[in-house]
Amino acid sequence: MTGTLRTAGFDGETLEIIAFRLHDQEFCVKTTTIREIRGWAPSTPIPHSPPEVIGVMNLRGTVIPIIDLAHKLGMKSTVANERSAIVVAEVHNMVIGLVVDRVSDILTVQGSQVQPVPEVTASFDKSFAEGIIANESGMICFLNLSRMFKERDVEELAA
Repeated sequence: MTGTLRTAGFDGETLEIIAFRLHDQEFCVKTTTIREIRGWAPSTPIPHSPPEVIGVMNLRGTVIPIIDLAHKLGMKSTVANERSAIVVAEVHNMVIGLVVDRVSDILTVQGSQVQPVPEVTASFDKSFAEGIIANESGMICFLNLSRMFKERDVEELAA
């Protein structure tokens, strides 16, 4: 190791991110993928939907799928409450709602602050994460929604 800090390829960029919590962990995504943040509202379940799909909701006349983001990330499912939020994002030209425990902050970070996700094991799939941001309050996992929801997966959610 040479002592230089490896970055995740955002050098020279200024990134606007929205940070949110799932259980006791902090995650973030680029604000450019976010349409709005809504308070928790129950959704309508859909029979035989994928396990991460909680249901659908009406967003100003458009029915959108609501995703349990914790479950999608391999964590214990989120139990929604009055502090929960739905982060409405656009991925591959489709609008989806992501249930999070709570939205923490909107931040501006320098690309050089985003460090690569370390290799854990050979079978570890780190494709959902752009990198890790270390700040004074802890670590934030920077998610890549377009890799998390592949185009064909989003098309199936819409069906």
